[in-house]
Amino acid sequence: MEKHAVVIVGSGPAGYTAAVYAARANLSPVLFTGMQPGGQLTITTDVENYPGFPRGIMGPEMMELFREQAKRFGTQIHDDTVTRVDLSKRPFHVVAEGREMLADSLIICTGATAKWLGLPSEKALSGKGVSACATCDGFFFRNKHVLVVGGGDTAMEEANYLTKMCSKVTVVHRRDTFRASAVMLKRAQHNHKIAWELNQEVIEVLGNKEGHLRGVRTKNLITGAEKELDAQGLFIAIGHQPNTELFKGQLDMDEVGYIKVEAGSTRTNVPGVFAAGDAADPTYRQAVTAAGTGCMAAIDAERFLGAHGH
Repeated sequence: MEKHAVVIVGSGPAGYTAAVYAARANLSPVLFTGMQPGGQLTITTDVENYPGFPRGIMGPEMMELFREQAKRFGTQIHDDTVTRVDLSKRPFHVVAEGREMLADSLIICTGATAKWLGLPSEKALSGKGVSACATCDGFFFRNKHVLVVGGGDTAMEEANYLTKMCSKVTVVHRRDTFRASAVMLKRAQHNHKIAWELNQEVIEVLGNKEGHLRGVRTKNLITGAEKELDAQGLFIAIGHQPNTELFKGQLDMDEVGYIKVEAGSTRTNVPGVFAAGDAADPTYRQAVTAAGTGCMAAIDAERFLGAHGH
């Protein structure tokens, strides 16, 4: 069976950056892109907060550039999804669709997926007023009224952040009690720019003739009454799900499924396995931080291999 020094599972900024660094260290990495080559950025339109692109860049174009750079230095890229890994002994066994190999080290960059409401109308208006990342897209809604759906820390954080640029932020939540921590909730409740629509469930996302968001239809879960809320932006803030199912039972994770890494490194509890990007980051979830940890993972892997006679 073919054996490689470094196998990278997942693409996106973390995976491609890890590939660039590993390839330049002459480790001839193999990268499996997974189901969504390029990760979450491929469903993002304008990226304006990544250093080096003063006029912004489209997410898919940016990921194509990352991919080209990884290939230029000799990364072997397979547009396949890894379906099984065995981390019980080194070299690790990696199985993908129609291909399997052994790996002296493994870098996990499988990312995370934003949780959505699951409405067809929501999907249709994604990127046209509907977003799951205030830090990424809040700038586009300067001086506008936006809605934030959710009742946890993510929702409170996004709502507070959006008040810095939006004229008004309305939190829409299915209950009148919150999962958010007391300190986060208090901060939001004391923010005069935040309004509240409680016991309301979003049942439809509404678009205008131009195909952009104009508001939502909600249903009161106590009375059953429906109404429309007008807004220029809608932020779904009901959390993220790390794409780490593949590694359950083999790597230490938190209760949500984020892979635990040693502080200040990308090392997991299994020597030779490293995790970078959103799969191990419940806090920042930005392209630039993912790229940074991708670089760290490649350097960690290179040092690990050097210490083990590679």
